[in-house]
Amino acid sequence: MTFYAIVFWVAVALIVYAHLGYPVLLGLLAWLRERAPGARARSRPRLAQDDELPSVSVIVAAYAEQDVISDRVANIRALDYPDQLLELIVACDGSPDETAGRARSAGADVVLELPRGGKIRAQDAAVERARGDIVAFSDANVTWQPDALRRLVAPFADTRVGYVCGEVQLIDAATGSNQEGLYWRYELALRALESRVRSVTGGNGAIYATRREAYLVVDPIMGHDLSFPFNMVKRGWLALAVREAQASEKMVPTIEGEFARKRRMMSHTWPIVVRGGMLSPRGYDPLYALMIVSHRILRYLTPFLHVIALVASVALLDRGWVYVAAVVLQILVLLAAAVAGVAPSRATLLARYYVLTTASLAAGLWDWLVHGTSAGWEPAEGTR
Repeated sequence: MTFYAIVFWVAVALIVYAHLGYPVLLGLLAWLRERAPGARARSRPRLAQDDELPSVSVIVAAYAEQDVISDRVANIRALDYPDQLLELIVACDGSPDETAGRARSAGADVVLELPRGGKIRAQDAAVERARGDIVAFSDANVTWQPDALRRLVAPFADTRVGYVCGEVQLIDAATGSNQEGLYWRYELALRALESRVRSVTGGNGAIYATRREAYLVVDPIMGHDLSFPFNMVKRGWLALAVREAQASEKMVPTIEGEFARKRRMMSHTWPIVVRGGMLSPRGYDPLYALMIVSHRILRYLTPFLHVIALVASVALLDRGWVYVAAVVLQILVLLAAAVAGVAPSRATLLARYYVLTTASLAAGLWDWLVHGTSAGWEPAEGTR
């Protein structure tokens, strides 16, 4: 086998494993684990009675959220959780509008008016003021189901648990051009399997919580969604997902908007991968190290693996029909993505989504390396 053939098959195998092989492997591991005594207790924690519940500080970091903050406060106040155990803190990150005043009027317990420093520093400041044993976090444009907080904190009855994330359902926009919902269902299924097998490798900002003593102060350009789970594991905690802890938020209405959002996210993700400790094996057991490599490292490398596979297959065009078919298939996917704007269909929109979101991984790396990453943040267009 020639050098190009080896490169081609390795690249293709890694792409297929990252997207399909890893979920199959997780499913097998979860199936085996559930045959161990007591294994189901982790995936279905018991809901505590009122007198057993921990005190919780729910923290909403907000920037320019005057249009939605009152509804967010009202939603948290309406949760099925004892009032005396629930503290609501809104941390305004230099908001230029009426976010702080409207949060107070709506009934937030504490409203912090902070200088602009980014979402992470606003959350840090809120944790310093928090009184709860558990600190829970939410975005300003999210709606939690009435029982979401009870279900979110239930796993903390296990003293080994340091981090828990819930599940956010994306509300589709009227345009329907963004196929994020399909990907997100796939991602949530992976997260649930990871939780059943060991610990999650990533969370989401819509609904998550940590023990107060487990909370980590991280670099302000490194979001909690990715930096918390693996760092919790390194420190001996479990990082779990609870699908029953439900939240919802609006989806970015267009794939172009989704590309811009993911590109910004990846400019915050690559610093975590490269210098934030993710690549360091220290603190990982072999199983969790495999999960990090499979779900995170290989996933982020897919745009480069696709380019390698394309170049290698072009170099091998005279070596057989397999390589011709590979080149044709890759060109067809790119063409489908290109025409999706003028000839939208399920197939072309999915191709456009896959191509642009895969490209966003590389674009985010470019942005970080060339321009750096700011700790500041803006509400995603169309999600309020």
